[in-house]
Amino acid sequence: MADLQRIMVVDDAADIRLVARLALEKVGGFDVALCDSGQAAVAALSTFRPDLVLLDVMMPGWDGPTTLAELRKAPEGAALPCVFFTARQEASEVERLKTLGPIGLIAKPFDAMKLASELRAIWGRRDAI
Repeated sequence: MADLQRIMVVDDAADIRLVARLALEKVGGFDVALCDSGQAAVAALSTFRPDLVLLDVMMPGWDGPTTLAELRKAPEGAALPCVFFTARQEASEVERLKTLGPIGLIAKPFDAMKLASELRAIWGRRDAI
Protein backbone atom coordinates (compact mmCIF):
# COMPACT_ATOMS: atom_id res chain seq x y z
CA MET A 1 0.00 0.00 0.00
CA ALA A 2 1.49 3.30 -1.11
CA ASP A 3 1.90 6.17 1.33
CA LEU A 4 -0.37 9.17 1.08
CA GLN A 5 1.82 12.13 0.13
CA ARG A 6 0.15 14.27 -2.56
CA ILE A 7 -3.34 15.70 -2.09
CA MET A 8 -5.32 17.81 -4.54
CA VAL A 9 -7.91 20.04 -2.84
CA VAL A 10 -10.77 21.10 -5.13
CA ASP A 11 -13.08 23.76 -3.68
CA ASP A 12 -14.54 26.95 -5.10
CA ALA A 13 -14.18 28.83 -1.78
CA ALA A 14 -10.78 30.52 -1.43
CA ASP A 15 -10.93 30.50 2.38
CA ILE A 16 -11.59 26.75 2.48
CA ARG A 17 -8.68 26.12 0.10
CA LEU A 18 -6.38 28.25 2.24
CA VAL A 19 -7.33 26.55 5.53
CA ALA A 20 -7.12 23.09 3.92
CA ARG A 21 -3.67 23.88 2.48
CA LEU A 22 -2.37 25.10 5.86
CA ALA A 23 -3.87 22.09 7.63
CA LEU A 24 -2.51 19.56 5.17
CA GLU A 25 0.93 21.09 4.59
CA LYS A 26 1.78 22.44 8.05
CA VAL A 27 0.03 19.87 10.24
CA GLY A 28 0.05 16.87 7.91
CA GLY A 29 3.28 17.37 5.98
CA PHE A 30 1.58 16.70 2.64
CA ASP A 31 2.37 18.11 -0.78
CA VAL A 32 -0.82 20.00 -1.73
CA ALA A 33 -2.24 21.37 -4.97
CA LEU A 34 -5.24 23.70 -4.89
CA CYS A 35 -7.89 23.91 -7.60
CA ASP A 36 -10.83 26.30 -7.61
CA SER A 37 -13.00 24.25 -9.99
CA GLY A 38 -13.50 20.80 -11.42
CA GLN A 39 -12.11 21.93 -14.74
CA ALA A 40 -8.93 23.16 -13.03
CA ALA A 41 -8.60 19.80 -11.25
CA VAL A 42 -8.81 17.85 -14.51
CA ALA A 43 -6.30 20.22 -16.12
CA ALA A 44 -3.83 19.82 -13.21
CA LEU A 45 -4.19 16.05 -12.93
CA SER A 46 -1.38 15.07 -15.28
CA THR A 47 1.15 17.55 -13.89
CA PHE A 48 0.48 17.20 -10.15
CA ARG A 49 -0.42 13.47 -10.05
CA PRO A 50 -2.15 13.38 -6.64
CA ASP A 51 -2.48 10.28 -4.49
CA LEU A 52 -5.90 11.53 -3.35
CA VAL A 53 -8.41 14.24 -4.26
CA LEU A 54 -10.35 16.10 -1.57
CA LEU A 55 -13.35 17.26 -3.55
CA ASP A 56 -16.06 19.76 -2.61
CA VAL A 57 -19.53 18.49 -3.49
CA MET A 58 -21.28 21.82 -4.11
CA MET A 59 -19.46 24.02 -6.63
CA PRO A 60 -20.70 26.18 -9.49
CA GLY A 61 -20.19 24.72 -12.93
CA TRP A 62 -19.04 21.18 -12.36
CA ASP A 63 -20.14 19.98 -8.94
CA GLY A 64 -18.19 17.30 -7.06
CA PRO A 65 -19.94 14.29 -8.62
CA THR A 66 -19.48 15.73 -12.14
CA THR A 67 -15.82 16.49 -11.41
CA LEU A 68 -15.25 12.96 -10.13
CA ALA A 69 -16.80 11.53 -13.30
CA GLU A 70 -14.56 13.76 -15.43
CA LEU A 71 -11.44 12.82 -13.42
CA ARG A 72 -12.29 9.13 -13.98
CA LYS A 73 -12.19 9.67 -17.76
CA ALA A 74 -8.50 10.62 -17.65
CA PRO A 75 -5.97 7.76 -17.58
CA GLU A 76 -4.31 9.29 -14.47
CA GLY A 77 -7.67 9.58 -12.72
CA ALA A 78 -9.33 6.28 -13.54
CA ALA A 79 -8.59 4.75 -10.14
CA LEU A 80 -7.72 7.93 -8.23
CA PRO A 81 -9.06 7.82 -4.65
CA CYS A 82 -11.44 10.66 -3.85
CA VAL A 83 -12.86 11.99 -0.58
CA PHE A 84 -15.94 14.18 -0.82
CA PHE A 85 -16.00 17.33 1.27
CA THR A 86 -19.55 18.49 2.04
CA ALA A 87 -21.69 20.62 4.30
CA ARG A 88 -24.73 18.52 3.40
CA GLN A 89 -24.95 15.71 5.93
CA GLU A 90 -28.54 14.51 5.41
CA ALA A 91 -28.63 10.70 5.42
CA SER A 92 -30.12 10.54 1.91
CA GLU A 93 -27.40 12.83 0.51
CA VAL A 94 -24.62 10.89 2.23
CA GLU A 95 -25.99 7.62 0.84
CA ARG A 96 -26.26 9.11 -2.66
CA LEU A 97 -22.67 10.34 -2.53
CA LYS A 98 -21.41 6.95 -1.33
CA THR A 99 -22.82 5.32 -4.47
CA LEU A 100 -20.50 7.48 -6.60
CA GLY A 101 -17.38 5.71 -5.35
CA PRO A 102 -15.52 7.99 -2.95
CA ILE A 103 -13.32 6.31 -0.36
CA GLY A 104 -14.75 8.63 2.30
CA LEU A 105 -16.66 11.76 3.21
CA ILE A 106 -15.56 14.66 5.40
CA ALA A 107 -18.10 17.08 6.83
CA LYS A 108 -17.79 20.85 6.54
CA PRO A 109 -17.04 22.76 8.59
CA PHE A 110 -13.98 20.67 9.34
CA ASP A 111 -11.44 20.78 12.15
CA ALA A 112 -8.21 22.02 10.56
CA MET A 113 -6.12 20.36 13.25
CA LYS A 114 -7.71 16.96 12.50
CA LEU A 115 -8.03 17.10 8.70
CA ALA A 116 -4.70 15.40 7.97
CA SER A 117 -5.33 12.60 10.46
CA GLU A 118 -8.89 12.11 9.13
CA LEU A 119 -7.55 11.73 5.60
CA ARG A 120 -4.83 9.34 6.77
CA ALA A 121 -7.47 7.22 8.54
CA ILE A 122 -9.68 7.13 5.42
CA TRP A 123 -6.62 6.31 3.29
CA GLY A 124 -5.73 3.43 5.62
CA ARG A 125 -9.23 1.94 5.33
CA ARG A 126 -9.56 2.33 1.56
CA ASP A 127 -8.60 -1.25 0.72
CA ALA A 128 -10.45 -2.79 3.65
CA ILE A 129 -13.88 -2.53 1.99
